[in-house]
Amino acid sequence: MWKKKIFLVIIAISTISLLLHHGGHLTWTMDAFHLGCPALHSHPYSGLKPKHSNVVFLKTHKTASSTMQNLLFRFAERNNLTVALPIQACGHQFCYPRSFTTHSVHQHTLPPNIVTNHMRFNKAELKRLMPNDTIYVTILREPGSMFESLFSYYNQYCQSFKRVPNGSLEAFLDEPWRYYKPEENYSMYARNTLTYDLGGDKDRPAKDVSYAKAFVAQVERVFSLVMISEYFDESLVLLRHLLSWDLDDILYVKLNMRTPSSKQGLTDDLRKKIRAWNSLDAQLYDHFNASLWRQISAVGPACVAREVRLLREAQEKLMKRCFGEGMPLVRSAAEIKNKELRPWQPSGKVDIVGYDLPVNITQSFSSQDQELCLRLIMPEVQYTKMLLRSQLLRYRLTSQARPQQQSHSFQQPVRTTLLRHPAHRSQPPVPAAATPASGTGINSKTAAGTRGRTNKQGAKPSQTQSS
Repeated sequence: MWKKKIFLVIIAISTISLLLHHGGHLTWTMDAFHLGCPALHSHPYSGLKPKHSNVVFLKTHKTASSTMQNLLFRFAERNNLTVALPIQACGHQFCYPRSFTTHSVHQHTLPPNIVTNHMRFNKAELKRLMPNDTIYVTILREPGSMFESLFSYYNQYCQSFKRVPNGSLEAFLDEPWRYYKPEENYSMYARNTLTYDLGGDKDRPAKDVSYAKAFVAQVERVFSLVMISEYFDESLVLLRHLLSWDLDDILYVKLNMRTPSSKQGLTDDLRKKIRAWNSLDAQLYDHFNASLWRQISAVGPACVAREVRLLREAQEKLMKRCFGEGMPLVRSAAEIKNKELRPWQPSGKVDIVGYDLPVNITQSFSSQDQELCLRLIMPEVQYTKMLLRSQLLRYRLTSQARPQQQSHSFQQPVRTTLLRHPAHRSQPPVPAAATPASGTGINSKTAAGTRGRTNKQGAKPSQTQSS
C-alpha cells in the first residue's frame, strides 16, 4: 500500500513540474478548456498531442499573409524544421507569377516541412514535394480593401494601373477594360488576384457561374483552413486547433503595413464596382468568410472568443517584453536604424512602415530574447535571406558528417536556434520536372503525383487586417 502511495506522490510531483515548466501557456489552455472547447476536450494540455508541422501556406497578396509567413518562419526555427525557399534567380518568391514548380525550390532547403513564400498555386507539384500528411492553409481578404491596397502598392509595376491618368482608382473602375490588358506583365494584380494566386483563371467571365462554383469547391477540397484577414485572430485560433499548436506558436506583430496617407477611403459605390470587376474573388471571399464562421460555431463561439482574448493578452505581454512598457511605434524605413528591419518600399508613392527595437531594452536582453524579438519584426525579404543562409550552413555541416557516397541525399534537419517542443516531421519525395508557366488551376495535372492531404476543416474583427 505504501508503495502505491509513493508512486502516486511521484506522479503528482512530475505533473506539477510539467505544468510549471509550461506555465507560459498553461493558464491560456486551461481557461479555454473550462469553456468546453471540443478540440481541447481530449487534450486539456495541448502539449500532450504532437504538433503538426508539415504545412503549405499559400501566401496571397495584400491579405496579412506576411504576418502569417513570419509566424511560420519562427515556428520552423523553434521546432528544428526545414522551410522550402526559392532559388536565387526567383528572389524571395517561387518565380511568381509563373505557376509553381519544384525546380524553383533551392535544393539545399529540401526536404521541406513548411512552404510559405509567394507562389502561384500548383497542387500537383506540391504533392510531389511535400509529405502525405501536409495540411494546406491560405488567407483571403475583403475584395474592396484588398483591391485598393493592390492598386496603391503595385501602381508603378502593373501597367494596367500605371496608365490610368493621375493614378485614379475611380477612373480605372469606371472603364477597367480601357486600361486592363490581360496578357501584360503583372496583370494578375489588376483583376481577381486571389483567384490567380490559387491557380485559377482570373479572366473567366463573370457569367460563367459553373466555373466559379467549381473553383470554390476545388479550393475547399484542397485547403483544410481558409483564414480571413478581417478576422485574423479568430482564424489563428482555428489554425491552432487544426495543427495542435500552443499559444506561443501563434503570437505575432503586424507586418508590411502602409501609412494612413498611402490609403484611400472607399465609398459603397466603389466597393460595388470592385466586387463586380473581381467577381471571382468576391465569390471566394463570401463563401469562405461564411465557412470560417461555421467552423467557429462548431468549435464554440464562446470558446473562440475566450482564446482570442487570451491571445491578445499574451501578445501584449510579448510587446512589453520586446518594446518596454509602451507599444511598438511604427517607423518609416528611413527612421529604422537596423537595415535588417527596414521593409521593402514598392515606390516613392507608397510608404511601408516597420519597427525598430529600443536600444535601452535590447542592451538588457539575453541573446535568446534578442533573437525572438528581432525575428518577430523582421520583414519577409530579410527573413527569407537569413533563413536561407542558416539552412545552407546546416546543409554544409550535415553534408560533411555524411559518408561521401551519400552526399547527394536529402539532408536531415538539425537543431537551430529557439528550439522548443519537437514537432512531427516526415520525409517528402524528390523534386519533379517543371510545369508550364501559365498553370491551369488548383488541380493542375501538369505533374504526376499521389501525395497530399485535402480534407476540410470546418466577435469583432481582429486588428491585423493587411494594409
